[in-house]
Amino acid sequence: MIISRQSDKFKQILSRGSVFEGEYLPAVLEILDNVKKNGDRAVIDYTKRFDRFTLTAESMLVTQDELDKAHSNCGCIAELDLAAWRIRQFHERQREASWSYEDGSVMLGQKITPLDRVGVYVPGGKAAYPSSVLMNVIPAMVAGVKEIIIVSPTPDGIVNPSVLVAANLVGIDKIYRIGGAQAVAALAYGTETIPRVDKIVGPGNIYVALAKKMVFGTVDIDMIAGPSEILVIADESANPEWVAADMLSQAEHDELASAIAICTSDSLAKAIEAEFKAQLAKLTRKEIAAKSAEKYCAIIVAKDLDEAANIANDIAPEHLELCVTSPMELMRKIRHAGAIFMGHHTPEAAGDYLAGPNHVLPTGGTARFFSPLGVYDFVKRSSLIYYSPEAIKAQANAIATLAKLEGLQAHAKSAMLRK
Repeated sequence: MIISRQSDKFKQILSRGSVFEGEYLPAVLEILDNVKKNGDRAVIDYTKRFDRFTLTAESMLVTQDELDKAHSNCGCIAELDLAAWRIRQFHERQREASWSYEDGSVMLGQKITPLDRVGVYVPGGKAAYPSSVLMNVIPAMVAGVKEIIIVSPTPDGIVNPSVLVAANLVGIDKIYRIGGAQAVAALAYGTETIPRVDKIVGPGNIYVALAKKMVFGTVDIDMIAGPSEILVIADESANPEWVAADMLSQAEHDELASAIAICTSDSLAKAIEAEFKAQLAKLTRKEIAAKSAEKYCAIIVAKDLDEAANIANDIAPEHLELCVTSPMELMRKIRHAGAIFMGHHTPEAAGDYLAGPNHVLPTGGTARFFSPLGVYDFVKRSSLIYYSPEAIKAQANAIATLAKLEGLQAHAKSAMLRK
């Protein structure tokens, strides 16, 4: 498990997100095309095939009775309510305001407008995540999105009650029991029952990720979510037991998840490795975590924290933990990470559920140019331009000159006519 930065396994870890795209893409394209052409009928057929139950157009929407029943039977309302409050408190601070200024008799500015309708994909296959409901829905609500729709697969027709409770807590009553690439297609193109949305957000399996990638441009999407990942930078002050537990918190997600620790000594690396193996043997999801560990988990020894930071910046991880003596100092050297967890008492799990910042994060090195999901993802910006008669007269010659430079005669004329 202890490897070098130059090893083949390290290269395999960095490229894991794109390994299966070619294998699944033809099936995804077929599903998208079928739903685009046949609407509800295609969605119903795929639901019967993949989720093993018969759906009708009338039964796609989860009923209010189902929402109320799930809510009354839930034993963790207080915890979900606390998480929702903390997530909202954080995202309220991300609001953007319209602005303008005057340049002589020209007014220029930017208008912020929320999207009209957003679709949220909530996983419901191997595991169901009520936290995904909160993290995707709340920033859209804070942004002012008028209509939010949830789609979530219900294998064998069983609706996960915790997902319903989370949706009910934040006031979402439109939940459709469909999933997979067919749900993405329904949101992107619209069907007789599912309205077309402006943006699709939320994590899913490889079929969902590829479907979102293929419909981008028809609708907007949040990002191409790849397998989960964590990178822990640990110095001699780190607790090997805690570091190993944090690594396994990602390895248990799925077989493609990655967990890397960068240590500043051989002895610490060996201690973390021993803890990792001991804890892995006791995990409920140890078969999944073991497959992740075999291919995509590793421990690397760096000569110092500067080298560790350089390696982290090269990887640009989804989750980065700084389990070091001076995390604030090391944080200043980090340029690329989805979320940075600072100090020995800040596990990645806190960010998944209760801290407040969004847990929908860029993966597969895309933290070099993507940001966490936020309120800013659910608004659009329109430029504002106003010219007075005096202003256009003063600038018409310059506008026309630049237009003629590009060979656009009508552009030049449209300015000069106003002079």
